Amino acid sequence: MKILVINDDGITAPGIWAATRALRQVGEVVVVAPDRQQSGVGASLTLHAPVKADPWSVQPEFQDGSEDGKDGIYPVSAFAVEGTPGDSCILALENLVKDVDLVVSGINAGSNVGWDVMVSGTVGGGLQGFIRGINTIAISVAAVTNTKYDIAEKILKPLAEKFKDYSGDTLFLNVNIPKIEMSQVTGVRVTQMGSRSWGENVRAENVGPEKRYWISRNKSISDTPAPDSDIAALKNNCISITPLRLGLGDDAAMPALESLLGDIPQQMLNRPD
Repeated sequence: MKILVINDDGITAPGIWAATRALRQVGEVVVVAPDRQQSGVGASLTLHAPVKADPWSVQPEFQDGSEDGKDGIYPVSAFAVEGTPGDSCILALENLVKDVDLVVSGINAGSNVGWDVMVSGTVGGGLQGFIRGINTIAISVAAVTNTKYDIAEKILKPLAEKFKDYSGDTLFLNVNIPKIEMSQVTGVRVTQMGSRSWGENVRAENVGPEKRYWISRNKSISDTPAPDSDIAALKNNCISITPLRLGLGDDAAMPALESLLGDIPQQMLNRPD
């Protein structure tokens, strides 16, 4: 396998190298990641400026390995991108890397559950692999301080291996690991996406004559999550794996919208619709 690894925490973040450590036991790994922190940028792209990508020297522990993996480890190469996670994935798949079999985004510091996936750079970057028909895994640990990646590494390796012989519909998996020790993990659940888990706070500050605002997503939403949701799984010390799909259309709301529009089409066009 050839595995593309991206993230939104930046190429120096420990989580992306934890992912690489696990995945190089499965196949050749190419890391293509932002050159700085890009959390919260969602699926944004740089469309009105050039995007720079430079080769990145990997640490000595990643410099060995053989193309056939005879020693149990495969080679690793890397690029740093002056852009978003989405930019990184597009540059990799369209130019820098050929014949990718699997895209992995993460391991992210901080969970990406429920509606949070809408702003997640981890999920947003991985989306570019999925829409190109490549199986994709976004993986996160529900901790932003003292983050441990051992559990994520332990599940990432066998999960990636499952795609060696997988021939079904393209999958986009959102994996979330609770902030616990391995001995406390109660199971692995296939879940659905929950609702909102974090809200925003805005703090104003005066800088000379200007007023500036800081937006933080640090307001926990305390609603009881659905029992089969990703949020509930984490609360119950389970690893959550949620299949994602592309599309925000609400077909069920079409009759209500037709009713709401009423005679607007006739008013606009001066004829029956």
